[in-house]
Amino acid sequence: MVGPSMTDDERDVASRRLKIGFVGLVAVSGALTAMQAGGSIVIVAAGFVGGLALGALLLWFLIRWWAEFLPRPDRGRR
Repeated sequence: MVGPSMTDDERDVASRRLKIGFVGLVAVSGALTAMQAGGSIVIVAAGFVGGLALGALLLWFLIRWWAEFLPRPDRGRR
């Protein structure tokens, strides 16, 4: 019988890296959008920081939304 290809620790590390990458992608997108619009370095930095905040907020929302689809051990028991 074949078991899982990743250990729990490896899965946790991969999950953490995916979350950091997601937030980083949103942050870089905010900075690049500010740069494309011709903003100064302060505006580009503000776009990056705003992107970090927005990315963290989106990640929080997605994690809470995804949790609705995960099986719970208490479901089906009365």
